[in-house]
Formats: sequence, structure tokens, C-alpha cells
Amino acid sequence: MKHIFILNPNAGKGTVAETLTQQLSGSNFDWELYITKAAGDSIRFIREWCDTHPEPVRFYACGGDGTIHEVANGIYGYPQASMSCYPVGSGNDFVKYYGGRERFLDPVALCNAPEMSIDLIKVNDHYAINACHFGLDSCVAAMMDKLRRKKVLGGKRAYPVSVLYAFFKGMRHRATITVDGESVCDTDFLLCTAANGTHVGGSYHCAPRSDNQDGLIEFCLIRCISRFRFLSMINKYKAGTHLEEPSLQKFIVYRRCKSLKVSAPEGFLVSLDGEVHRMPEFTAEIIPSAILFAVPEQK
Repeated sequence: MKHIFILNPNAGKGTVAETLTQQLSGSNFDWELYITKAAGDSIRFIREWCDTHPEPVRFYACGGDGTIHEVANGIYGYPQASMSCYPVGSGNDFVKYYGGRERFLDPVALCNAPEMSIDLIKVNDHYAINACHFGLDSCVAAMMDKLRRKKVLGGKRAYPVSVLYAFFKGMRHRATITVDGESVCDTDFLLCTAANGTHVGGSYHCAPRSDNQDGLIEFCLIRCISRFRFLSMINKYKAGTHLEEPSLQKFIVYRRCKSLKVSAPEGFLVSLDGEVHRMPEFTAEIIPSAILFAVPEQK
């Protein structure tokens, strides 16, 4: 099998290429490193490779959730391709489903890792491997895009600063939402997550019941609440206990579903694995066993 490491040059403070080379030198794997040139470049590279190489290949997303998102979108539809990741981003949300980034930081173990089929969420013409979220979450993600590479407010500080911004500017969003044909919202709401993974924003356990092999989306909508209640909810949302909290139940709509449809005003922001899009009308549907993902054995 060919092993291709797709590196976002902005990840890992510029040392990832050297580290990977040191860790893989002397191994018997047929591997190479590709450094992306711009947003979307890894999708183009992967599809062009797969169009001309029918033999088995595994691509490794070396970066954060945005890089994982692009690699998943690149390999979808190519049966000879699988993927894994070398998580060196600021949030690394997707790998929290598997216990955290440390499990994925040995490239030799990655190359030897067994593959499993996992689901994807199709959102119009895009695919999310971790989560599709909107409302306050997409407001936060849009602000993160502006802050992530700022010296003072960037990196790991970008998310809490963005949450603070949304606390004042993003507490109300309007959309009509149906879940498997059932109307669940036709007015304002706070946030909504359609998840395949378990975490967003670096530390928020938004979908504690998620199973990325069950052919279902974990849907959770939180209705508009006061800022005071929002502050009291944050720690529960981080811990993943919000679905069991009695005081929150009248504000939460939770479903496990196959699809959902959203109709919203122009300019409506939607975050797919942290990548922000403007989608006033969209359908999100689960694609069962969509791609092969390699997970190293627990040590």
C-alpha cells in the first residue's frame, strides 16, 4: 500500500515535516509527503491521484480538523483509498471520538493501523466527517477563522474569545428545521449540531452518544435561553452531560436521524468540521460506511 501524508504547512509550528521524516526514516513503508499549497488543494491532489492510481492508497491528514475534512472529501467515492490522521491542529476535535490525539502521533503505528468503515454527513455537495453545526456554533467558527492566526488571540485562545464574541452577538438565529420529516423548529434558536463525532471547539462534548458507524446523525438543537442560563450550561456542554441535565430538557430537542432539512435567511452560516459556509438552504443526510478510516490499536 502507498502511504501519502498530506501536510498543512501552517500546522504544528512548521516542524511536522521534519518530525515525520525522522519517525519514518528506515521504515519499509512506501510513503511520501505532500505539502498543500492553499485551501482545497488536498482535495484536488487526492482526487487526481486516485483517478490515475487504482492501487490501494492511504492518505494521512497532517493538520487539524480542516485538513481531516479535506482529506475525507477527497477520498470519498474512491474504493481504493482510505485515510487516517496525524493531528497537529489547534482543536483536533475529530480524534477525541477515539480518545484523543496521542493515539495518532506515531506514524509507524498509523501505517500499520487497521481500517474500519465510518459514516459521513453529506451537506448539499460537501461531506462532514465530524459535525455540521450552525447558530451560535457557526458564529463562533466564523470568528475563529478571523482570529486563529493572530499572535495574541489566535491558536488555542481563538475559541474562547470567539465564544465571548458570540455571547454578545450570536445568541439568536432563525431557521425552519425538519428532522426525518418532523418539524422541530420554525423560530429562533441558540445552536444546533448534527454530529458524526463527539466534540466541537476543542473541548465541547456536544454529542456524547454519537456512534460514527451506526448510520445515524446525532441531532441536538438548543432553543433560545438567557445569557445567565447559557453561562450555567457551558460546563455541562463541555462535559457532555447536557442531555441528562433536568433543568435543560425543555430547551433541548434531541433526535437520532437519517436526515434534516434547513431553510434560513440569506447569509446563514453553517460550519462543516470548522469550515464555514453560507448556506441558507441545505439538506444534511447520513452516508453509512462512506469511507475507510484507520485507527491505531490502543497501547
